[in-house]
Amino acid sequence: MTYDELIERLDPTVYRNLKQSIELGKWPDGRAMTREQREISLEAVIYYENKHNVPEEQRVGYLDRGEKAGTACDPSVQFRKNRQNGNDVDPDQFVEVKV
Repeated sequence: MTYDELIERLDPTVYRNLKQSIELGKWPDGRAMTREQREISLEAVIYYENKHNVPEEQRVGYLDRGEKAGTACDPSVQFRKNRQNGNDVDPDQFVEVKV
C-alpha cells in the first residue's frame, strides 16, 4: 500500500484523533508524542486535508485574521513607501502598548 492509498483510506475518526493528538502533544491514551511522531502525524493530517478537500477554516494551521485583516498583522498587506524616512512601514497600522 502506498502513502497515497493509506491517506485515501484513512478513517475520519483516525484523522480527528491525529489532529487532536497534534494539538495536545499526546496520544489519546495520554502518552506524550515524540517530535518525530508529531511531524509524521502533522504531515499525514495536512495530506489528508488536501486529499479530502477539508474547508480551509477547518484545516490545521488555519489563522482567522478576523479583525486583523488589512492591518500590519495581515501578511497580505502591501506597505506603502514612506518617502520621508525610507521605511516600508505604515505607522498608522500600529498601536503603542505600554506595560
